[in-house]
Amino acid sequence: MKKLPIILLAAFAGLTACEDKIDLDIAPGKSFPVLDAWITNEAGLQKIRFTMSVPYTDNNPAPIINDAKITLYDETAGKSYPFAFKDNMYSYDASAAPIGIQGHAYKLHVEYKGEIFEASDTIKRVPAIDSISYKFKTDEESISGKEGYYATMHAKDIEGGPVDYYWIRSYRNDTLRRLEDNFSIDGSYDEGVSDGATFILPLAEGITNYEKPFQKNEKIIVKLFSITHRSHDFLTQVQAQVDAGGLFAKVLENVKTNVKNTTPSGKIKILGWFGASSVSRRERTVK
Repeated sequence: MKKLPIILLAAFAGLTACEDKIDLDIAPGKSFPVLDAWITNEAGLQKIRFTMSVPYTDNNPAPIINDAKITLYDETAGKSYPFAFKDNMYSYDASAAPIGIQGHAYKLHVEYKGEIFEASDTIKRVPAIDSISYKFKTDEESISGKEGYYATMHAKDIEGGPVDYYWIRSYRNDTLRRLEDNFSIDGSYDEGVSDGATFILPLAEGITNYEKPFQKNEKIIVKLFSITHRSHDFLTQVQAQVDAGGLFAKVLENVKTNVKNTTPSGKIKILGWFGASSVSRRERTVK
């Protein structure tokens, strides 16, 4: 076995020996409007959040923008849906009839500070989640050393046609807070690996938080979203930024946006993303 040089060992020792709190004097930088807009084919309240960005070291909530005009256009059906500002967000009540339809193209139109911004996306197909199973593991049996119930989602990629991109999100008991997020291409991680096959185990079993597995009487909720190639690239980039850390972490970079300023000589730039999805949902209570 090769031995590490003494200098390298000393460097590791220096990194792990102690931990001191350092107050960084960082310039606040410029604040930008940030759009968080994702519409689906689900019935109920469709929500859009519009805020101002805050400095990296600022722990205060992001200031809410309440003076914009936001309209969603179904370009395939020729319909429009105005989103009204209420309860610190822009929303449209789709309880009577869903506004998201598979195969339809959508454009989000935002009027803010005298300038116009637009973003587009399309709702793709999504397979059904066949079922959810779970298995109890003792702390000795589980990889994380945590005793509890480990769940598995059972779904199959749609065979044939274009490449399918998916977003898998799980919840515990309700959908107020996410549990785990995973992203897939044709039920795997890369293009050309499979088509029409069952979702591979790392994705199917990725709905459980291994540090805090499900317990008896808790509800397992899983949503499977269809997403476009561009939205898949955006979401995986965001995930990489959120999970960045450690000695070999990637350098932080600006996350892309699909919101374009269409005003001639417009000066304002909006960050964030507009996406659209079909959604499959399945839930099961641990007994």
